[in-house]
Parts: sequence; C-alpha cells; structure tokens
Amino acid sequence: MQPLALLGCLVALSHCALASKVCPRPPEVLFATLNVDKKVYEVGEEVEYTCRPGFMPNSGQRKYTCLPTGKWPFNTLLCLPKRCPPPPPLQNGKMDFEEFQYQSTVTFSCDPGYNLVGSRTSQCMADGKWTGTLPQCQPVTCAPPSLPEFGVLSYRRLNPGNVSHFLDTILFECVPPLALIGNETATCTANGTWSSIPVCKVVTCPTPIGIENGFIEFAVRRTYHYNESVSFGCQPGYVMEGSKHSRCENTGNWSTKPACRAPCKIPAKKAVVLYNGEKKRVQNDLKDGIMHGETVSFFCKNKEKSCAYTVDVECVDGNFTLPACFKERGFFSSLVKKDPSDMKACEDEA
Repeated sequence: MQPLALLGCLVALSHCALASKVCPRPPEVLFATLNVDKKVYEVGEEVEYTCRPGFMPNSGQRKYTCLPTGKWPFNTLLCLPKRCPPPPPLQNGKMDFEEFQYQSTVTFSCDPGYNLVGSRTSQCMADGKWTGTLPQCQPVTCAPPSLPEFGVLSYRRLNPGNVSHFLDTILFECVPPLALIGNETATCTANGTWSSIPVCKVVTCPTPIGIENGFIEFAVRRTYHYNESVSFGCQPGYVMEGSKHSRCENTGNWSTKPACRAPCKIPAKKAVVLYNGEKKRVQNDLKDGIMHGETVSFFCKNKEKSCAYTVDVECVDGNFTLPACFKERGFFSSLVKKDPSDMKACEDEA
C-alpha cells in the first residue's frame, strides 16, 4: 500500500474512533428526574438531577459531565424522603405509626370511653406537613337515665357541668319506706349507657324473733318495712356478740342478729389465779364465775426448776377447761407444800 493511502486510512480510523466517544443515558437515581433525557450524550455535555416532590437531595453532587472516556463520573446523589414533625401526643388516645416521613401514615385511636373527633388517619405530605387537622379524643356522654318510680337520684360528675361523661356516677335512693332493689349506683360506661338502673319496691319483714338468753327491746308484733330496725338485749351475766340492732333488708329478711354468750363457772374448788392482773381465790373472789371472753391465768409448777409459770384460759360461751398442768391441792398437801402461786416465776414458760 502506498504511504499516502495508508495515511488517509489512519486519519479516517482516528476520526471514527473520536466520533464513537459518546456517553449513554446517565444512571437512574431513585426518586429523581433529569433535565435532559435522551439516549446518548456528547462528550462535555452536562446533565442535572432534580429530586421529585417530597424528596430532598443529600450532600451528593447533582450535576455531571460526560467524560472523554464516554463514561459518567461516579454518581453520589441520593434523594431522601422529607420528614414531618412528630404529631403532638393524643390525650386519652394513641397513635400507630412506623415513620414520620413523606407518604407515611399515622393512625389515631382513642382509649375506651372516648370518641375520636376528626380524621382517623393523617399522611405526611411533600411539603413536610400532615394532612388535615389532628383529631381529639372527647369523653363519651350518657343521656339522663330513666328515674325509677318513687326514686330520686344525685349526680357525681368528674368535671363541672350538666352533662354526664364516661365514668361519671349517679346515686339512686328510694322514697321511704320503699326499698331499692339493685345497685345503688350506676356508672356511665364506655358505650354511652348507664351500667344499671334499680327499682323501688315495697318490702316488709315479718315480726322479728327473739334470741337465746336474750330479748327484743320495745318490739311490737307487726310487720316491719324496709330499713326499720329492732334492738336486742341479753340476760344478766351474758355478753352480747355482734350488733345490737337488726335491720329489715331489701330482701325481706332481717340482718344478722346478735348472740348472747354464756358466763363460765371455774371448775376448781380451791385455786389461786391471776384475774385482771391480780391474784384471786376462786372459792371466794370468783365463785360466781367469769364472763364470756374473760381470761384467768393458772399457776403451774415446774418441778425440775422449782419455779412456777402461768397458763391462760379463756371463757368461751360457757365453756372453760382447766389446764392439764394445774393440780388442785388437798387439805394436807396445802399444809406441807408451797403453793405454785407463791413460788418464784420461771424464766421461760414451760
């Protein structure tokens, strides 16, 4: 080949090589657009990325130039979603969410006894603000309850005003002598209804019956109305256990009556005991016995230590049992042996 022809061929090849140095379409950046979008770009041509609405660029580069090598520089741009400020706490309610960024959704709900006023959801928009107006949780209200016939009621509201809200209570009473059947109080529930409404009825109790070893004070043989009461007393020497009064209840029955508990005779002919902190002789000072619930202490002998200790015995409704350690002394033993009540006290009780 002639030199001139070879030179021409080389120039043509060089021109072809230079003509092929173009850049392809720049790499896509998520959530971004290009100002110039085409299939090929000339060397030295510049493109610029713009983040879509709702997204903002990081510190990476936005503009890139097609290099003579036919490649684009390494892309460092990221488009990140904008963030919305956290919504303020929802009083008497809660918020369910995962993120506070563009297109995220917050769901609102109220605690039991409260109604949601406003939108149940809100979305973070491209401008960094939440849609709509944030909702409120307002307490459930209850309409005035039906009043039982011959009944009166009073309100106990947690907050001032004439409207009954969740957890407010009302107290029912019946005009005497009617009895209230049901709960005396009702509560405004989470579903806006009252928990219960009682009724007022005529209730009578039969003539009360007396108690063993006691009597009814000033009783008249008649039927008694609800809430009327009678009083009881005990025979001399007996102790009353329980309330002195019995009341006609709304069931038509009398409330629990008291009991008269019997005194106790001390089953020992001769003994020195402690009674109310003082030494007493059973045969003289306590010959009439002691009352129910009272206690006497017997002296018992510890032979090994030559000392005495005491054992308490209580009178329980006429029942009294001597302690096993107590030995009643005869006439002759009392002359020659020292009574345990006169012995020194043991350091430890046996």
